[in-house]
Amino acid sequence: MATYFDPKSWSPSRAVDAGKRLFDQSWLEQWVALSSAWLDPVADLGSGTVTALLPDVLMTMLSEGISSRFGGQQVSATVLGHDLRATLQVLKVRRRGAHFQTKTVLSRLRWDDHPIEAVTVIAHGVRLIPGVPTKVRAGQLDLDGTVTVAALVGWLNTQPLDWTLDLHATGFILARHRRRAVTALVEASVTDNRLDIAVRRASWFGVRIPRRMINAPAVALERLPNGARIAHAVHEGESIRFRIELPEITGSFDLAQIRSAILAGTTLIVF
Repeated sequence: MATYFDPKSWSPSRAVDAGKRLFDQSWLEQWVALSSAWLDPVADLGSGTVTALLPDVLMTMLSEGISSRFGGQQVSATVLGHDLRATLQVLKVRRRGAHFQTKTVLSRLRWDDHPIEAVTVIAHGVRLIPGVPTKVRAGQLDLDGTVTVAALVGWLNTQPLDWTLDLHATGFILARHRRRAVTALVEASVTDNRLDIAVRRASWFGVRIPRRMINAPAVALERLPNGARIAHAVHEGESIRFRIELPEITGSFDLAQIRSAILAGTTLIVF
């Protein structure tokens, strides 16, 4: 089985000439002290002298810089127009053939102010395309995470649904229809973009409805944002464990902005 390597322990001499040992000391200290080590590859991009090894150098710089500056600390980022704040627990990179694979573990995440307990993101087939701006492309993203039921219910109540939702003492979700006097105690799960709802109890104007009269057909979750696929979402205690898969996704970033953000500890921007 292939294993990840930590950019802190990976010498870039594997990717560039052994004589260019820019990272023998702390990479961040080297970057601050020898800014030309950062500017040289950028200048090469401008003059069109791009080599096959340049993506390795850039990936090493980015992963080492972000990990050194933000590891174990809160990081702020703007990713494809969405605001993200989280504690960076792990950032690891490995090369797989012509591309890279990255693993990022975040905790106490807020995505556009929606709380998520933890998420692990595996990006497959990652490519850096040098230029101004630099493009990053991933063949697929796998997101495994945990969100509290309370947080999910809070988000669903902001959506244009016919029901208002509350977390019941039993751990199930209490759903009340906005126009009809129907109340139901339900549990839901998602498998392969199919939402299955199990109605545990329901009433109309306070009168119990026999379960045989309750029909809750499965719902196909279609046209999710960015072509997302929900592989599974399962209720476990007070939390929901989920896995979301995203197809190819492309973003861009400004190398100078990323460099400044790492040095100053400010917001990283991928657009």
